Amino acid sequence: MSIVLTDFARNRLFPRVSRRNTIQDCTPEQFERHLNASPPLAVLDGYAPFCKLHVHRNWTSTRCIAVPITDANRHLLRSGYEARTPAELPVLVRWFEGVEPPVAGYLVVILYDRAQMQREQTPIEADWGVVGCLYTAEAKELPMAPITMMRNALGVEEGGSGVPLDADAYRRSVAFWDAHANWRG
Repeated sequence: MSIVLTDFARNRLFPRVSRRNTIQDCTPEQFERHLNASPPLAVLDGYAPFCKLHVHRNWTSTRCIAVPITDANRHLLRSGYEARTPAELPVLVRWFEGVEPPVAGYLVVILYDRAQMQREQTPIEADWGVVGCLYTAEAKELPMAPITMMRNALGVEEGGSGVPLDADAYRRSVAFWDAHANWRG
């Protein structure tokens, strides 16, 4: 099985100007080599048949991506409208500024199969393409953000995958993200 880092993931996980809330201590090429050379600790089913999650022990100093919201840190929450790519419409997002999350125990790599990448008009030469990565304390998936679920339901024309919205999964996502936020540093 072969894995390649997609341009979409490369720009988000390894931006040109490095940020503390992205993958640390390795280049995109080293990341891709590691995924192809090191078997995952676990393979989890994703939100659709074309999606798999490979759980790897964190070999970097990358920090957990989600932080619990508490009375002590609520004042550090920020929000704004942003698009993930120039082709997408901006959506409301929120994040912490000024928090120091712990180093993640695991990197949960989100993979789409070659056929789905083709449907999304981003063909790859490998069996699987990395579309994202979760930095977590536990060896499990964090719920997909509600806005990502909605974008996916809109279809590939809007930057999604075309998977219909699952109302129960959406409610679980809202419960998690109502009590957590990403951070920036």
